[in-house]
Amino acid sequence: MYFHPLTFYPASFIQLYHSDPFLQDWVFLTRFCFLTDFGRLDFNFRYPKSHCCQNILLYFDESSQWPAVYKRPDKDCYQKEAVLRPENNQVINLTTRYTWSGCVGEEEMLNCVGGRSFRSVRERWWYIALSKCGGGGLQLEYEMKLTNGQSFWTQHFSADEFGILETDITFLVIFATVFTLSCYFAYHLKGRQLLHTTYKMFMTATGVEVLSLLFFCIYWGLYARDGLGNGSLKILGKLLFSVSFLIFLLMLILLGKGFTVTRARISHSGSVKLSIYMTVYTITYIILFIYEAEFFDPGEVLYAYDSPAGYGLMALQLLAYVWFCYAVLVSLKHFPEKQPFYIPFFAAYTLWFFAVPVMALIANFGISRWAREKIVNGIQLGIHLYAHIVFLAITRPSAANKNFPYHVRTSQIGILLSSPKGMGNENFPHHAYGNTSFLGDSQPNFTELFSIHSVRGKRDSTMEHADTSGTAGGPMVVRLVCRPELSFRISISRDKRGIQLSRAKKHGDG
Repeated sequence: MYFHPLTFYPASFIQLYHSDPFLQDWVFLTRFCFLTDFGRLDFNFRYPKSHCCQNILLYFDESSQWPAVYKRPDKDCYQKEAVLRPENNQVINLTTRYTWSGCVGEEEMLNCVGGRSFRSVRERWWYIALSKCGGGGLQLEYEMKLTNGQSFWTQHFSADEFGILETDITFLVIFATVFTLSCYFAYHLKGRQLLHTTYKMFMTATGVEVLSLLFFCIYWGLYARDGLGNGSLKILGKLLFSVSFLIFLLMLILLGKGFTVTRARISHSGSVKLSIYMTVYTITYIILFIYEAEFFDPGEVLYAYDSPAGYGLMALQLLAYVWFCYAVLVSLKHFPEKQPFYIPFFAAYTLWFFAVPVMALIANFGISRWAREKIVNGIQLGIHLYAHIVFLAITRPSAANKNFPYHVRTSQIGILLSSPKGMGNENFPHHAYGNTSFLGDSQPNFTELFSIHSVRGKRDSTMEHADTSGTAGGPMVVRLVCRPELSFRISISRDKRGIQLSRAKKHGDG
């Protein structure tokens, strides 16, 4: 692996080689956040004696140190060295004259093996640079190991990363439990023909979140073992985390517009607007990933949202909230009986919509940089967990759940969708909420006596025959024979309240 002066390797164990001299006489290598008492740097530098003498420079994060020299073209190499304090042992002279450098001569090479402990009043960012003032450039190969103590959970982690692995493992277990419960609820909803598209989107978002956390845990576990990890796993975890967020956001907007709650389909113009919005959101996320990977300066401690793409995502989040508010108000205007679902739904997710941009602003301006990554990681996962648990609670298939949103069965949606557009029949019949479907086995539920499986009007396979009678505009009587030993006459009438069913005498009883 070859070292380039502008390349940053975020690992606690670094092994790099370079055979040609650098044109610069001062280069930045890496940064690491050490603990107050247990920080340790171990190094092995090797370079030709003809390029003597080179120095390791150790800057910390006070304004008079690293910010005073980094990206300061008005300062030369000597001036960048001058800000260091000799009494703090911040310069390691890689020569045989400096005992603590551990340098020994080997023919035409100098081999320097040594280390340095770090102690400070708080966790502090340290920045490691190399210098050879006076011309000639830098030429070397080296190996560095930066650690915090000897514990598996802290050794290779920068202090700002402490607790991330434990936090991710905890949330992985919790999200796996939420996903398992959602599958259990989906099984019961499917049995009642109430497993709608929006609930499937929720399950997908939860499942993708579980996969994201699994990849994060594997990455941090490998990192804890060797200080290197596998960067591809971390990138994959971030991508899945974003996909989960986008699916959940789309689901919220669809529910706000009443999809699967008050209507069977979204209008054509609404579908186009949603497609454009989600495309823009996805592209902005991609730009954020590219910007973070290519343009974030490793010499500065930055946060993903502290960028033009990050501010763009916050603006899109607020735009989504305005859209969400409008959609919910329109749904409530036309279906006021859905207040038991929409009022807690709107209140809970108003907090969620504002939590993301507020968290980003606090992270950018209110959290110390040496603690930001671990705090933001926990807050971000907590916000996602809150959103998923709230939805799981308000859609639980229980007769005691007064907030249950669905009342039209998936088979009935098929009939609505088979009707020509523009007839006004994409809306569901008015119904308060769907928890009346979850009745005890001891109570007869006559709506379960028949079901429709085809949008083209084919009879159910359990029906032997059906007779219809009635006059136009009046009640229609349908005789359904579900089993040879069980036959009912059911009166079905349609009025402004929707479809009404009543049980007549058993066939054959007169």
